Amino acid sequence: MSILDPPSSTFPWGHSRRYNSYSEYIKKLFGGRIQKVAVDAGFTCPNRDGSKGSGGCTYCNNNAFNPSYCDPIKPIRQQIEEGIEFHARRYRRAKRFLVYFQPFSNTYAPLHVLKEKFEEALSFPDVAGLVIGTRPDCVDEEKLEYLSRLAEKWYIQVEYGVETHCNATLERINRGHSAEVAEAMIRKTHDYGIHTGAHYIFGLPGEDIDEMFRTGEKISTLPLDSVKFHQLQIVKGTRMAKEFIEKPKDCHSFTLENYIDFIIRFIEKLNPAIVIERFTSEMPPRFLEGPNLGLIRYDEVLRRIEAELEKRDTWQGKYYA
Repeated sequence: MSILDPPSSTFPWGHSRRYNSYSEYIKKLFGGRIQKVAVDAGFTCPNRDGSKGSGGCTYCNNNAFNPSYCDPIKPIRQQIEEGIEFHARRYRRAKRFLVYFQPFSNTYAPLHVLKEKFEEALSFPDVAGLVIGTRPDCVDEEKLEYLSRLAEKWYIQVEYGVETHCNATLERINRGHSAEVAEAMIRKTHDYGIHTGAHYIFGLPGEDIDEMFRTGEKISTLPLDSVKFHQLQIVKGTRMAKEFIEKPKDCHSFTLENYIDFIIRFIEKLNPAIVIERFTSEMPPRFLEGPNLGLIRYDEVLRRIEAELEKRDTWQGKYYA
């Protein structure tokens, strides 16, 4: 598939935005706004508990992005109730919700534990499905079979933290799995009919722009339904923060202007069938050690990206072959 001359008013993904937008995809799928409610179900990761390593990924501090109602001390039911109440006040148009199992690896437990937690979340009448953040080495056939059965009735999305397809980088940031493991699990999850998402970080230590574009080439070959792109954020108290202080030039620090230029050139070559959920991340300034695109809010970054796409008369997949 190649998009070279899209219609002037609407693109092949069915709306006028110049990228395949997740918010538009969700509106079309559900007929209206759906809001994610994050929960912390108390999971950990195999590179934290010693089974594959210790200390976790060098960049990771989940406290930097957890909402206040998202606390593993609270039962899942309470977190969901508080999350729905919070979002119902903030987003009046949101009538249905996706429960987002977000911190750490949310399939890293025996199946009977996952069933209890996932089915409790799905018992809410206003919950339309689950988004499950996890690692590609924490899912197996038994779990995929179970999730595929849930997907017959609810929206089920598995969101894999992949970060990069460069094995040298994965080893350096202590991921504990290879790019080949990630690719194999993405393909297997897709084969089970489960909405398959992935998360990528731009600017990881040792990676230059060319390496990031190579990850983009790999993404376009994978059966991914959606992706999240984030610029690297150096979080205080992490191992990467210490490395950054010692060797700041090892990380690719974007300014807002050159990040927008990079992300536009990146998505011009991206498979247009892949839905984009996010272009950047944000967190409270008190957590940040290094530069962060000028600390402006995501909505403003997105506005500037869309304005630049319009200015350049370009779009996702323009140069995808």
